[in-house]
Parts: sequence; C-alpha cells; structure tokens
Amino acid sequence: MEREETIAAVATAYGEGGIGIIKISGNKAKDILSNVFFPVKGKKQQNRKLTYGFVKDPETGVVIEEAMAVFFPSPDTYTREDVAEINCHGSVVALKKTLGLVLKSGAVLASPGEFTLRAFINGRIDLSQAEAVIDIIKAETDKGFELALGQLSGSVSVKVGEIRNKLRDLLVKIAVNIDYPDEDIPEIEYASLEKSLSQISDMIEKLLATADTGRIIKDGLKVVISGSPNVGKSSLLNALVKENRAIVTEIPGTTRDVIEEKINIRGIPVRLFDTAGIRSTENVIEKIGIEKSKEAFNNADLVIFMVDGSEMLSCEESELLSRAKNKKVIVLINKIDIDKKIYERQIKDILPGAEIIDTSVTEEIGLLELEEKIESMVYGGSIKQEKSLLITSARQQRILALAKDALSDALKVTEKREALDFIEVDVRACYDLVGEITGDTVTDDIINEVFERFCLGK
Repeated sequence: MEREETIAAVATAYGEGGIGIIKISGNKAKDILSNVFFPVKGKKQQNRKLTYGFVKDPETGVVIEEAMAVFFPSPDTYTREDVAEINCHGSVVALKKTLGLVLKSGAVLASPGEFTLRAFINGRIDLSQAEAVIDIIKAETDKGFELALGQLSGSVSVKVGEIRNKLRDLLVKIAVNIDYPDEDIPEIEYASLEKSLSQISDMIEKLLATADTGRIIKDGLKVVISGSPNVGKSSLLNALVKENRAIVTEIPGTTRDVIEEKINIRGIPVRLFDTAGIRSTENVIEKIGIEKSKEAFNNADLVIFMVDGSEMLSCEESELLSRAKNKKVIVLINKIDIDKKIYERQIKDILPGAEIIDTSVTEEIGLLELEEKIESMVYGGSIKQEKSLLITSARQQRILALAKDALSDALKVTEKREALDFIEVDVRACYDLVGEITGDTVTDDIINEVFERFCLGK
C-alpha cells in the first residue's frame, strides 16, 4: 500500500475567502514547492516557517499569485511524508491556477481522503482515528465535535486495544495447551476459559451499547411531530426553531407537506419534522401530505405526539397512539391553559410506555421539560460525561456485533467442553474482527469503505 506519487489538492473549501491552501505531500514536495514558489528578494525558505513570496509559472516567469508558503520535512507531519503548503488568496481562480502549476511540476491530484489515508498507511493514526477525522469535519454540535476529537486522540483505540490484548492472551493460553499437551504447562480449565470469555464479551457489549447514542450525536436525532390537525404541531416547530418557520392558522390541514428543520437541543443535533395532521380527507393534496407524514412517522427515532388537551381524545387519535407502541414516544397534552379535558391515565391506557408532558406551546409551558426528556432518552437516563466513550461509526458497530456473536459461539462450545481447537477458531475470529476497527487486520475493501466518505484535500 505504499504511495510513491507526490499528491496535491486544495485543502480549503472552494469559494470566496481570505485564504485558500494548496497542500502537497510526498518525496517531491520540496522540489515542487521550489519550482513554483519564489521568496521575495533576500528571503530564503526555512523549514516550518511561513515565507512571503510569489507563485510564478516556471516556464514563463509570469507571476500567478502573491502568497505565503511553508515546508515541513518528514516524519513530523500529518502524513509522515514531506509536506508543503501554499497559502493563496481564497478565490477559485487563484487556487485553480496555483494547483495547476503544482500538478504541472510533477504532483498528481489527490483522491478524496488520500492525505489521511497516507497518515494511516504510514502509522501516524489508526483506522478508528481516521474515521474521527471526517466526523470532526462534519460535526454540527459542540458535543459531536468533542466526541470526534476524543476518538481522534485515541479513546476508541485504547478500549479496542484492551479487548484485543485480552483476546490475544487467551489465544496464547489455548495455543500452548493445544501444541504442547505433554509439556509441564498448567492445563487451561474450562471454567476459567468461560470466565475469561464472559468478561471479554461484557467489554464488547458495553462498547456496543453506546452505538445508538453515538450515532445520534453524530448524525442527529430524527424527531417527528405527529398528531391530528390543529393540535399545535406547527406552533411547536416554530417554538423549538425559535422562528416562524411553519404557517400557523386556525384552519385544520394548513400543513400539507413535511417540513424539516435542524436544531440543537442541549448539544444533541436534532432533525425535526413537522408533519401534516393525520385525518380522513378527500383532498388529494392533503392525502399526499398525510402519506408522507406516515412515512416520516415510521422512520423516526422519536415521535412527539400532540393532542389538544382542551378537547376530548378522539377515536382517531386513540388509533394513532396505538400505532406508536413500538416507538419512543413523548405525548404532549397541549393547550392546557384553556380547559384540560385529557388526562395522563387516558394516554397510559393506550400507550403505557409513553412519556407525557402537559404543555401550552403558545405560553411556552412544558418546553424545557420536553428538552430534558429528549436529552434523557438520547443518553438512556445516564449522566453525561464530557469525554464519554461512544461508538459513532456504523462500521465499528457492525464489527462489534459480529465479534460478540463469535464470542457467544466460543462460549457455547466451551460450555459443551468440546476440544480447544474449536474454541480457538471462534476466539481468533473475534480477535481478527476487533482488529478491523483500528486497522490491525484490514483489507482494501475496509479501507475503501472508510475513506469514500472523505472530502478532497483531507
């Protein structure tokens, strides 16, 4: 997997900006920089120091750009290769012209994520840390950023390393007992083996249990506001977004489509969907909106079901509530400032697992409690840790699930007191699977899966 070419790309976002950066990495980085960048008279390019000068076409001597440039010798760089950076003005034209000269001087255009790929190949970071890089770039909240930063510093790597070390020690004991049965070596006992396998399985299970929360912190919680027409769904959206995003009228059926907004609730990125009121109707357009509402309802991580507390609970609302039995649901009994006619016990009879809050959206009653309930649901009721270890990668979650299954098979074989050779197969499978998280056991397919999400220049 060695990379011989020297690569280059624009490392900053295309568009209008004060500064744009061309990054170059590889053994020709210094020569390429010298070929296109010329310090002002009397200046000399020094390692790790920005130097002022001009980007010129080496063939014509025409000045292309006024810039600052720096050279970093390996191995103390992001890629552990020689790295050069040219800081231009942040216009598309300046960046394209400068990059064109760099490519003309011997560099090749980097693929998406190739700088980070080289950092992985050269041993600067492992695969879980590489995944954290893209999570940092795409982070939408402080909590998501802090979580990705912790993973980049090695929080997942350390925990995975602990699990893998225990698996390796177990494999050594099993192998010794298989290969040297006649030697003076303590015989491994099945009871001891069961205990070790159970302990490792618990470690994997605890890590795996964080995946749902980790996914939500990274990708966002899909929250659908559902209910009958005119119960206050659009008013709730506006209150949470803190602007008049949805049209609110006294006319039932005003909302005809699903409205999506992204908000931040206590560090949790939330994708909020206001849906059309679900009811029987002959209006063709409203019917389409209702079907979209049902689809959003089915795909939601959390349903906020609103009822009008000033009206009796209708049969249609009771039926809608019963459909949410397999969902995480918060029921808002809205408009309690008027005259409450719906009570918690009525909701609990239909939906025993629902969280229930009395609200008046127009009076901002119950909104803070709603935020508290959402936060509690995301974290499973546990106390937040600023540097908590959460699995955010679907790839890592899938691997941990497979590893747990492999250990479960090993335990079953151990309980039946079968030959150590059969136990070793499952333990080794688990060991190799866990190694895929950090890249200790890796294939090209796994690498492609990780780096296909990256942007150019990183």
